[in-house]
Amino acid sequence: MTLASPTTNYWSCRIIYSPAKLYEGSRAEVRVVLGHDTDGDVNPDKHPDFYGLFDYSFTLDGEDLVNAQQLKAFQNPDVFIVNVPEGRHELRVTAKLMRTPRRKIKNFDQIPSTLDNAVTIVVSDRDDLTTKVALQRSVSSPTPDQALWAAIRNRTSAMSFPRYQRFIDNLLGDKQVFDKLVKTVEDRVTGLGRQSPPLGVFGPHAYGILKLATQAFVTLESGLAFRDRDVFGRRDDIFSAEHEDIRMDREGVTADELEMHLQEYLRTADGQPVAPPYLKRIVRAFISLDDNDPAHLEGSPFSEGILWRRFSHPSMMELIWSYWLEEGMLVQTINAIALRFQNRRSSADDPLGELEFDPLRPLNNLLWGYIQDEHNRLTVSRRAYEYQHHYGLVLQGKAVRGMAPADTRSKFIEAFHNLLYRTSQFYREDRDTTVIADAFPLLNALKEVHLILAEGAHNQFGDLTWTARGEMLINQWMLARPEMREFLRGRYMVPYQEGWMGAVDCMKKLQGWSDTSITHFHELAVTGERILLSIRYGDWVDINNIEEQAKNWARNCKPEIQRYLHGYQAVTGVDLAAETTEAQDGAGRLTQPSKLLQRRLMVQRSGSPGRRPGAMRTIGSSTSSPEEMQPVRSAQKYLAEK
Repeated sequence: MTLASPTTNYWSCRIIYSPAKLYEGSRAEVRVVLGHDTDGDVNPDKHPDFYGLFDYSFTLDGEDLVNAQQLKAFQNPDVFIVNVPEGRHELRVTAKLMRTPRRKIKNFDQIPSTLDNAVTIVVSDRDDLTTKVALQRSVSSPTPDQALWAAIRNRTSAMSFPRYQRFIDNLLGDKQVFDKLVKTVEDRVTGLGRQSPPLGVFGPHAYGILKLATQAFVTLESGLAFRDRDVFGRRDDIFSAEHEDIRMDREGVTADELEMHLQEYLRTADGQPVAPPYLKRIVRAFISLDDNDPAHLEGSPFSEGILWRRFSHPSMMELIWSYWLEEGMLVQTINAIALRFQNRRSSADDPLGELEFDPLRPLNNLLWGYIQDEHNRLTVSRRAYEYQHHYGLVLQGKAVRGMAPADTRSKFIEAFHNLLYRTSQFYREDRDTTVIADAFPLLNALKEVHLILAEGAHNQFGDLTWTARGEMLINQWMLARPEMREFLRGRYMVPYQEGWMGAVDCMKKLQGWSDTSITHFHELAVTGERILLSIRYGDWVDINNIEEQAKNWARNCKPEIQRYLHGYQAVTGVDLAAETTEAQDGAGRLTQPSKLLQRRLMVQRSGSPGRRPGAMRTIGSSTSSPEEMQPVRSAQKYLAEK
């Protein structure tokens, strides 16, 4: 970023123009964004009065831009540039402060009287455009919902474990901050007052603080927004301009531009509140709500109307994230450790017999608090019931036997796997430059999955998903601790994406569980969540939708869909992209994933000679705790029956 002078140490301006590829005779839209190094950019749409304090002038290659058509003087800078000749040009803007604001603006006293910046634009010959059209993939026009998909990727990346780990380390790693928090908790619990000395043993307080910090992290990062900074105001790697350029098939995509397009997508005319179109459609159907007063739609849990932020900033979380990590044995791993911590044997030949955590280091105290808080955590059956309510996904085993759900999405697996199959077909056609791929079957499949997801968005939909995410993040954090890695270190040469994965794979090896790496389950969790969020909050039932939206969705979400297809085949052995046949559908495509996992585990054990006796026992369910281990039929008998 180029600043006008050494005095502009804090405020700066920069130019955003679109489209990124310009040709002779085309029109370029130019926007200037003012920003502060600490507080970030000022959104021109939200603060037009701030931009109205400046007078803007543009020059092209050092000459005043006479062919710039200014649209709105009070919302400057919004200009169009037309008829720019071929070549490379320097476009410069100068913003002069004309008056002081009526109200106080943070850091306004630091702003200089003049700000300027320049950008190089490249204009190509129209002949280049003609020659590049031949034998290229069929193009699709941009659609407004592309910003929603970018925001979903941004928020799911923001809630990833590495970011959560940094948040906890920064917030609670400082001993003075932690002691202050513990002192506050002790005062509330013991009532000893401010003059009481700090306790030498924290008891469950440390885990309670970790739990509270986790809820704060999820609260700060889960809304519908697009940001390139963490909660401490520091830039990190949750936004990649290069990746977004590829997904949107154009150059020069910035975080500010995506945020601007997201607000335009969420905005409604006539002063209606900002919210996803899908939720606006739902709210309009509520007869008991007065949509003539949109400012009072959202309120506290004790008022009438809509719960605060559930409408305008829904949580970008899906329970399928928890489902796949549960199938990958994340919860079972921490349960086995908790049992051993209590001196409880999980089997006749307990493989964790040598697992010891000394009381001098923090993990010992955190595990104590974790076990003491067991009555406040979700049980296996609570999550299993909700998996069925959300997606019709059934867990297998002793811990979830005899379940009688009141409602289940029996058609979800069929509809979702059909969508993935049709998307893979679209990719095959889309790669053929002599064919224009038909996206209407894809559009109809998206609508079908959208309707099924909407049916399951009731009762525990919001709070259980939120709670399960927080609990599993804590599980991951404890498994990534140095004390844990001393015993469950994993294999050093395996390139795990996150620090907790090695402990899970090591536990699976010790217990004789599935030998499929947790990496595949983690990718299913992350990509499955992004795919379903893009379907849930898109307005796919709109009768005016065109196939361009389905095309853009498939191309924009291609990395997630391709990874999900690969991950599903890696863990279940079923290729969802293969040509469908009646026999294949009955054997795998429509079968519950948990049943496929159980079958593969039996086949794995039948071909593993020389196993230790304790390892021949298995968990009755992919979600059962280790104390629920039970014998199973031998693989030979199972295969003979089949």
